[in-house]
Order: sequence, then C-alpha cells, then structure tokens
Amino acid sequence: MIHQPENLKYTREHEWLSMDGLTAYVGLTSYAAEQLGDIVHIDLPQPQDEFAKEESFGTVESVKSVSDAYMPVTAKILLINDKLAENPGMINEDPYGDGWIIQIEIKDPAEVENLMSFEQYQTYLSEEH
Repeated sequence: MIHQPENLKYTREHEWLSMDGLTAYVGLTSYAAEQLGDIVHIDLPQPQDEFAKEESFGTVESVKSVSDAYMPVTAKILLINDKLAENPGMINEDPYGDGWIIQIEIKDPAEVENLMSFEQYQTYLSEEH
C-alpha cells in the first residue's frame, strides 16, 4: 500500500490536488490506481484547455475498465505529464510523484475549500466500503 500524503486535497472521485499558490498538480490517488488495476493507456487534454470543476479532463484505461478523470477545481491546463504516454503504469507505481497527470492554473481558489482534507478522505474511504 502506497502512503497517501497528508498535505494534499482530495475529491470524491479519487483525484488529488497539490497546490503551490494558484498552480497545482493533479493525479489519481493510490486507492483509485489500486481499484483500476494495471493502467495501460491515458488520454490527456492539451495545454491551455480549460475545464470546469468536476468536468472530465481525460480517461484512464486499465486492464479492468476505462474511467474518467475529473477536474478537482475550475482550471486551465498548464502542463501534461508526457511521460505517461509511454508509461501510464507510473500512476500505479508512484501516484503522488512521477505519476502526476496534469499541472493546472486554478481559476477559483475558493473551490479548493470544498475538497477533502487527508482526514476527511480517509473517513470517506472507510464509509465507501
């Protein structure tokens, strides 16, 4: 089991958000990676694309299924993790490090307050099962 960082924000759809001012990284949680199984392909947006909070910004394909990845907050894509095109399994191996998916510019910082803290996410996971 991969340790989940306590300083991140989390969504009900199992994405994480790591902020530095209005810039943030987004990825899938270790729980999501575990549930998906071996990730074999990821469909990513383009830099400069803009998405509303909770809008799908791409799909993650595993040996089990294809799932949407959802934007935690309203944002513009700054960077995509190009390494995932050749090695999408990095999400399974290092979901909070090299397996990050996108870097974004947050449009409405107030939306971050609606995301879950580490403790709230742990409670959410325990209630989900």
